[in-house]
This record gives sequence, C-alpha cells and structure tokens, in this order.
Amino acid sequence: MSQSPFRFEGRTVLISGAGGGIGQTLVTLFHAAGARVVGADREQTSLEGLPLARTIVFDQADPKATRAAILADIAAHGVVDAVIANAGFTRAEHLGQLDDAVWASELAINLNGAYALVDPITDAMARRGSGNVVFISSVNALQHYGNPAYSAAKAGLVAYAKAIAVERGGEGVRANVVAPGSVRTPAWDHRLAANPALLDDVLPHYPLGRMVSPEEVANAALFLASDAASGITGVTIPVDAGLTAGNLRFVNDVLRGK
Repeated sequence: MSQSPFRFEGRTVLISGAGGGIGQTLVTLFHAAGARVVGADREQTSLEGLPLARTIVFDQADPKATRAAILADIAAHGVVDAVIANAGFTRAEHLGQLDDAVWASELAINLNGAYALVDPITDAMARRGSGNVVFISSVNALQHYGNPAYSAAKAGLVAYAKAIAVERGGEGVRANVVAPGSVRTPAWDHRLAANPALLDDVLPHYPLGRMVSPEEVANAALFLASDAASGITGVTIPVDAGLTAGNLRFVNDVLRGK
C-alpha cells in the first residue's frame, strides 16, 4: 500500500516561531505526520517540552543573526525538506501609532527577518532540486483590518512567495501562503480577559460565526507542504472562517437600502 501523501516520514521540517500558539500546534501536527521537526524561536525555554529533533535559537527581528543561524544549521545538518515561516509580531494597531522606528521594527521581524530565514534555505533547496516553503501570513495581507505596518509586511510575504514559486519552480521548490484570520490563541485569550464582550462585536463579521483554531491553520500548512499539494505553488489560502469572502451584515444592510 502506498504511503499517504500527507505523511512526512524521512523528511525534516523547520518551523519558526515554534514556541508560540500556532507554532506549537504546527510542531505537534508535523511530528504526528512523521516529520523530524526542527523548532526555531528566540528563546530556548519556549521550545522545551516540544517533540523536536533539534532547535535553533535566534531573534527574527535581527535579520543578520537570523541568516547566520540558518546558514550554520545548513552547514551542520544540510538543508531541511520544508520550512514553515511562522514567526511574527505586531503592536501598532493604527496609523496614528506608527513612526519610522515602529514601522521599521515591524517590517524587520515580519518581512525582513522572514526573508533572512527563507532565502538561504531556498538557495540550498534549489541546489538540491526540491523543497517546500509555507509562509504563515495573515488576512491583513489581503484587506485592511488594522495593524498597518504588520499588514504591509504580511502582504510582502505573499509577493515573496510568488517570486520563489516563479523563479525557483524549475528547481523543484514550491512556495505557498496560509493567511489566517483571528486565531484562538493565548494572545486572544488575554484580549478577551480584558474585554469579555469583544467576541460579541467581532464574530458577526465571520460567515462561519466563529474564530479559527490553531489546528485549522496548521492543517492548511501541512497540506501545502505535503505531496498532496505537489501541483500547487504561489497561492494564498485564507483560513479565516470566511472573513475575506464577504460580510452578510453588510450585504443585508445594502439590500435593505435598495
């Protein structure tokens, strides 16, 4: 019997931001699918207790340190079979909260750091003749939902994935994007603790009437990195409970106004 195209036995998968809410779920899912998982994060303590073959510690907000850490890992262990570029961060929610320093810092971790992570890996993948990249971006890359610097950076990942897909496809490298909407992680739990009524305001905007889970985001990433998606490259898949499809409340308001 042939192996399931969703299995990863004999393959090594690097996951950045592995200690976070989505990251830990990615680690668990890929490990369960048979992969040797390499976890990367800025603190070793955040990776403890995870089913990892090895760890890499660097701060993605520092692109030079990120590239150096990845090059050292490739020199020591060879290039991985897939990389899930998951690390990211945002603080500035509106344009009025931005200045040059804040803009630069959010692009440093969310775009420049992601490039420094992925670029040496895709170079080595291309030389080998195979490889997979999955970026965890955001619906903010597709429409404006606040956090403008973060949104610009996440949109940059979509463009970067397309560049890899087009320029590295002939060398066997695929690149795709998962764009989550609101994901029920500990970060959201903190927001809800401060404002328990927040979900009542937010959920009506989602056609499915709910947020998505880290498992749903991780499942999309696993699919795109797997052989089941062997003919898919350069695409962005929203995992957003329908948020980017449209808003029924808005549609009903418009139709009532006819």
